[in-house]
This record gives sequence, C-alpha cells and structure tokens, in this order.
Amino acid sequence: MARLLFSLLSLVLVVALGTYALWTQDRPAGHYLSDLRIQVALDDGVRADRGNLLGIQPELFATDYQSLPRLHRKLAAYLSQARNLGMLSAKTVVVLPEHIGTLLWALGEKDELYQAPHLAEANQWLGYSNPLLFARAWLQAQGDDRTQDTRLRMKASSMARDYQQVFGGLAKEFGITLVAGSIILPDPQLRDGTLVTGNGGLYNISVVFGADGKPMGQPQRQLYPDFVQRRYVQASPDPQLQVLDTPAGRLGVLIGSDSWYPANYAQLDAKGCELIAVPAALNGKDVWREPWRGNPDRADAAQLGIQPGEVSEGEAWQRLAHASRAPVSKARASVSVFLRGQFWDQFSDGQSFANHDGQTHPTDDGRGARLINLWL
Repeated sequence: MARLLFSLLSLVLVVALGTYALWTQDRPAGHYLSDLRIQVALDDGVRADRGNLLGIQPELFATDYQSLPRLHRKLAAYLSQARNLGMLSAKTVVVLPEHIGTLLWALGEKDELYQAPHLAEANQWLGYSNPLLFARAWLQAQGDDRTQDTRLRMKASSMARDYQQVFGGLAKEFGITLVAGSIILPDPQLRDGTLVTGNGGLYNISVVFGADGKPMGQPQRQLYPDFVQRRYVQASPDPQLQVLDTPAGRLGVLIGSDSWYPANYAQLDAKGCELIAVPAALNGKDVWREPWRGNPDRADAAQLGIQPGEVSEGEAWQRLAHASRAPVSKARASVSVFLRGQFWDQFSDGQSFANHDGQTHPTDDGRGARLINLWL
C-alpha cells in the first residue's frame, strides 16, 4: 500500500512539474492597439544642409514591450512621421530617452505579466515564468537592491541582443545616426561589433548606432547614477566621455544626471564636441513640478550650485543643462529627451527640452509622443 501511495505521489509530482514546465514556455501575444501618433513640440532653426538634432519623446506602456516587432512598429511609426515632415536625412542625429532599452527585461513574457496592476506583481510573474534564470541571477546579484539587480540581470544576454537588433535596425532602416537611449546591463562591452554582457556589476549605458546599423565607438557608461539607481547601478570606473564623429558634427552623450555636472561639459568641450545628446528619465507622476531631489549624498553635489528642494525638477534640469554652462560648453546644440509613459503602477515623467545657440527651448507638457527638432 505504501509503495502504491509513493508511486501515485511521484506520478502527481512528475505531472505537476511537466505542466509547470509547459506553462513557463507558453508566451501568447494578445491583441494590442497602440497610439502611433506623434506631434511636433519644437522645430527650431533654419533648414539647411548641415543636418539636424532630433529628439523623440515616446509615450510607451508595458504592453509595447510584449514583442520586438511591436516595439519596432511603434518607434518606426514615429520615425516615419518625422521623415514625412522632412526631418530625416543622412545628417540627422536622433536621440531616444533613458531606459528605453532597460525595459526590454519585460520582452516576450506571459500575458499575466503585462496585465498585472503593480510592478511588484509583474516582477513575481517574471520569476514564476523563468525559474532557472531567476535562480542564477539571484545568486549573481550585487548591490544594495538585490531584487532590482536580479530582474535586470536574469535576461541580460537577450536584452543586449534585442537592444542592438531593434535600435541598430532602426538606424539602418532610416539611414540616420541613432542615440539609442540607455539600457542597464551587467559589465557590457562591444566584442567584434556585438554588444555582450558579463557577470560583473550593472551599468547604465548608451550606444550610438550609425546609418549602417553598426555601433559607433564604445558603449558610454553613466558616470553619475542618481541616488535611487545607485542601490543597484554602478558608476563608470572610467571618467572619460567619448566624442563621436557623425555626419552632423562631433557628438557627445550625457546620460541622465551626467548632464548636471560642469566637469563633463568641460571634458566634452576639450574634445571638440559640437552636439550633445541627453537621454533622460524621471520616475513618478507629475514629478517635473515637484521639488528637485538632486544627488544630495554625493561629495561633489555642491558644485551644482542648487540645493535639493530649492527649485522644481524642471527648473533644475533646465538650469543645469549646457546652455547655462557658457563659457564652459561651446557645443552648438543639445537635446534632453525624457521617457514618458506608464509601466504598471509606475509613471515616467519629464518634459523634453533643447538648447540651441545659447538659448533654452522648453516644450509643452501635454500627453502623447513629441518631436523636438533643431536645425543645425
């Protein structure tokens, strides 16, 4: 009797494990109607043959990351509309926002993950659907926020591949130079032109893709992660900023809060930088109008000249941008592009703006995707 009971229990366990294994492999893609429209928020300067710096502020949602074709469709629709407006050419540098690649951790998951009301619940579904990846990433996790580290590390290899495929593909498809926002990856590097990951700490990086779809230079690592991300994202051990030659001019990339620090503008200026791309993101609903949080626990925070809470987030970002850095920064133009949208119960806020010939050009705070264009 005992042997029979043991056999029955073993059979039930095998069936249960088999059913669970089949469930983890099932990835149905539900129907999703996405808003592909985009409005011109800024069109400054005189159209000439010197090219343009074009920021694309998308409006994205978790379901936009259900598949790579779906994400490509939305971003390609924005670029197609910019092309129809005459804003794309071989001398166009397009800038996308910070963390547009980081959200690739949600790619190709089960419907339950996208339908979850809260990010914490979505994280649970991610672990349920990828138990082996989760276990390995948990063991390798570093930093103070182990949960965030694990979520970003567990699919890092596929995230790097998908990031290069979608953004390198868009650059080649539209014949442009593309600053592909940013993505958080463990120990990222280019190997024979391919973005790969390692087992080290997490870094927030941006890759620039040329019109041939290939990466230009090396991944630019963020130098000054903000006080929230520093719990799991490491600052670049190399303080050097690269400047890349593009058809529109020499280009530098400052990720997020890197755009606040005068030393970074001085370094870009010393390397002959003419154009500055700032992929940015702010977490929180209507945080643009709230008191500026700054980086209060950094030893070099005093050099910014603004105390946390002294001005709003929006005022701080615009005051610390390159137009306010004269005579340190001699760049002709810069554009700061923020990620907008809702990801479960988390909102991404910020109001994109541009700097051109020493003047700051804000944009409206309306909903929907925006084009921010500067003719050079």
